[in-house]
Amino acid sequence: MTAMPMLAALELRPVGEASFEATPQRVPWPKAYGGDLVAAALAAADRTVEPGRAVHSMHSYFMRPAEILQPVRYDVEVLRDGRSYGTREVRAFQDDRLIYIALVSYHVRERGLAHQAQMPDVPEPESLPSSAQALAGVEGPAADYWSHDRSFDMRHIPSPVYLSVEGEHTGQQALWLRSFGPLADDPALHRVALAYACDYTILEPVLRAHGYAWMDDGLVTASLDHAMWFHRDGRVDDWVLYVQNAESAQDGRGLARGHFFSRDGVHIATVLQEGVIRTPAAATAGR
Repeated sequence: MTAMPMLAALELRPVGEASFEATPQRVPWPKAYGGDLVAAALAAADRTVEPGRAVHSMHSYFMRPAEILQPVRYDVEVLRDGRSYGTREVRAFQDDRLIYIALVSYHVRERGLAHQAQMPDVPEPESLPSSAQALAGVEGPAADYWSHDRSFDMRHIPSPVYLSVEGEHTGQQALWLRSFGPLADDPALHRVALAYACDYTILEPVLRAHGYAWMDDGLVTASLDHAMWFHRDGRVDDWVLYVQNAESAQDGRGLARGHFFSRDGVHIATVLQEGVIRTPAAATAGR
């Protein structure tokens, strides 16, 4: 895998007037990474919007898992273009099966009230171990992926949950992230990159709250639905703080919330995501 699989996942090939193909990149498990779909759908919708409008919200449903390295077609429908707001619907198909759907809303920026959430006081990213350092000596496809084969350097606070949950089982965590390589000076690309990165770890605070780690035998997770609001511009090739909280867990599902902040404290975006979380203990109890 290349050092920046995100860029490969965002290579859109026009296949119609408002249809594009992109290919989910390789991961060490059968289903594609959900961020491939979210980011490619947003990039496809962006292709149909006139200059001067920027995405402010995106709402998604993951309907079926996507196969890696198999093309996905993104059909964009223009639902409305008003003077201030416009809306797009994006439907993603793989082998003619609907796998993902999104609504994307765009806005012509204007003056108005302004305030934001406050970034918490956390250690600087340089003081924290990278994923590669945290997994030093651990072998296998999953460890290679977490260490090197994603598009972002990620540094957890208090610690990652790849192998185990250290310390208190709390539903809160944060992580610094930054793309491994520089990105072009295009605010739309950085918004797409943020949408790509948001799915990597958003369910982790739910796992942390209940003492589960990614490597636990029998753990099953999958993205169900996703909502993201883009507040202000920021660069994703500089350090961004992703503050995450577990909101609820029930019925084999977990809901988590995340806030993105630039290193200097600007609130860039907010995420809510619900996912399947099935644990061995829950499966046994249900028999």
